[in-house]
Amino acid sequence: MSLRTEFPFTLPRGFVDEDGSVHTTGVMRLATARDEIEPLRDPRVKDNDVFLGVIVLARVVTRLGHLSMVTPSTIENLFVADLAYLQDLYRSINFGDDDADTQAATTRTSQEVVLPGEALSSV
Repeated sequence: MSLRTEFPFTLPRGFVDEDGSVHTTGVMRLATARDEIEPLRDPRVKDNDVFLGVIVLARVVTRLGHLSMVTPSTIENLFVADLAYLQDLYRSINFGDDDADTQAATTRTSQEVVLPGEALSSV
């Protein structure tokens, strides 16, 4: 039995880059302990723990459209619905059923959005 470590996704809205191109498809990999520990050393997190979720997502989203790299800035500039989608997907693949249907990750309403920086398991 092999372990599935990468999960394709499609954002509900899509990331709009500086050229106006919309990137909707991507890949998220399983998180490692290091993915959740390393950001705790980042000065941005020390100044504002809300930034923790942004950094963790930037580490585990390995592809977004044809972007060469997903950075914390990329995650910060997602629409709220897309951020919520990625947070749900992160929880699903890292803490839920390994065979979860990642395309059906629940997108929450704006009142239900979990802001980055809540407990690590709430990324």
